[in-house]
Amino acid sequence: MKILLAGCGDIGQRVAARLAKEHQCFGLKRNPQFLQSSITPLKGDLSDDKDLAGIFSQEFDAVIATLTPEARTEEAYQKAYVDTATALASSINNAEYQPKIVIWISSTSVYGDSTNQWLDEESPVNPASFFARALKKAEDIMAAVSCDLTIVRFSGIYGPGRLALLNSVKNGIGSPAQPKQWSNRIHSDDCAGFLAHLVNRHLNGQKLEKLYLGTDCEPAAQHDMRKWLAGKLNVVLTEEVSSSRTGTRRYDNKRLIQTGYQLQYPSYREGYTSIIKNLLDKSSH
Repeated sequence: MKILLAGCGDIGQRVAARLAKEHQCFGLKRNPQFLQSSITPLKGDLSDDKDLAGIFSQEFDAVIATLTPEARTEEAYQKAYVDTATALASSINNAEYQPKIVIWISSTSVYGDSTNQWLDEESPVNPASFFARALKKAEDIMAAVSCDLTIVRFSGIYGPGRLALLNSVKNGIGSPAQPKQWSNRIHSDDCAGFLAHLVNRHLNGQKLEKLYLGTDCEPAAQHDMRKWLAGKLNVVLTEEVSSSRTGTRRYDNKRLIQTGYQLQYPSYREGYTSIIKNLLDKSSH
């Protein structure tokens, strides 16, 4: 099968590492020259109709869109998500050979600062920030594609190269025990593993849901997580920083688990243990 990885950043390349043995993987981005050798590079602008028309003449069976804004600004999110969704949906609908499945990556930020304790795919969204509104608008645009569409909303992604929390704890910054601030996370390897799992399920004739929450099995209190990490890093937490958000959201991943996907890192403990081990191994060489 021919799989188009639209955007093809960190997550897209991790997906390709899982699919390239059985499928042809193509990476579409503006600067594709640094992609791994198992990915056929395609140069193009995802928000440009002309570029995409040429791309989709190559007859792809599956499309996985993992997009990254160039900055955390309203304009950058508009271009990365809304403009891309508009061009992509139009190009797919106008293609002679349409993909069998499109997987569009979004974020749990579309739920906004909900006061519900537990949220799942059926919970109402409340996109309050400019980036959440752009993400939700892009989801709505993609809903118009004439082939099968699955949206995956990932929670906080961490993993190699995504070390903001770890670095914060290294600097001695903790979080107050009360009010409890919840953190929902998923390791980047599980993001990629789940997306590859969905592609293979669909190509094997199994029906996918239209929406999945991509998050691990254990939402964690920021206070507990930072305290645990401090113990692993042998540092003392000397100050507490309260989040500007209340952190009342916890996400249920039951639908993800029901697909048969087994998380490599079911909680932050397994994930950060692996990351810390790799960092220590590198520093010892």
